[in-house]
Amino acid sequence: MERIFENKVAIVTGGSFGIGRATAIMFAERGAKVAIVDWIEDHEAVNAIKAEGGEAIFIKCDVSKEAEVSRMVEQTVDKFGRLDYAFNNAGIEGASAPTHEVTEENFDKVIGVNLKGVWLCMKYEIQQMLIQGKGAIVNCSSIAGVIGFPGIPIYTASKHAVIGITKAAALENAQSGIRVNAVCPGAIQTAMIDRFMEKNRTSKEAMVSGEPMGRFGEPEEISEAAIWLCSDASSFTTGQAMVVDGGWVAR
Repeated sequence: MERIFENKVAIVTGGSFGIGRATAIMFAERGAKVAIVDWIEDHEAVNAIKAEGGEAIFIKCDVSKEAEVSRMVEQTVDKFGRLDYAFNNAGIEGASAPTHEVTEENFDKVIGVNLKGVWLCMKYEIQQMLIQGKGAIVNCSSIAGVIGFPGIPIYTASKHAVIGITKAAALENAQSGIRVNAVCPGAIQTAMIDRFMEKNRTSKEAMVSGEPMGRFGEPEEISEAAIWLCSDASSFTTGQAMVVDGGWVAR
């Protein structure tokens, strides 16, 4: 595998599991030193990277808390000396409920992680990348960021907002050497989709029937998109929301 990120440094939030874990490992396979960030203390991904000769650290961080995000970026730079890439992937689905039954607590929690968290991460990542004069950021939105989903209105709103803030940051930094894009996964085989099906009493067969390709995506298929958006192969791409969904929103 070509080590296109040799001597580069990447942050991956929500990096302990699912799409985040797969992306952290993929960054490392391509030569990057990786800071794996999560609010759940889990070192399995770090250990997997180190077992293959890579460099990685784990940083516990609640991305909805500014002091913790600031410290997360600072720790990464202190350890590795720089920051080249960031995959702001941390997110939660929250409780399922129609709009008129959503609680304020659920609203604040979902928006706090999914939107405020992305903003805070970009705030401190961009500050560091401006010092270096170059960088690439990918924010994790969702197909719920481009179409509506009943029963998860706040999650849907948060993921639409991620695309909006991605576009704004991309335009702000278009001439600074920093590119900002988003990836919008469809139904991916992760613990989150399992929880969604359980909460909404939806079978896997029913979910798969909505996928034109007839299957769930794998975390690595989203990682490939995020990696490409960080790489020099996408050097003229910024402000985009790349949908990776097996054709779901094309129906």
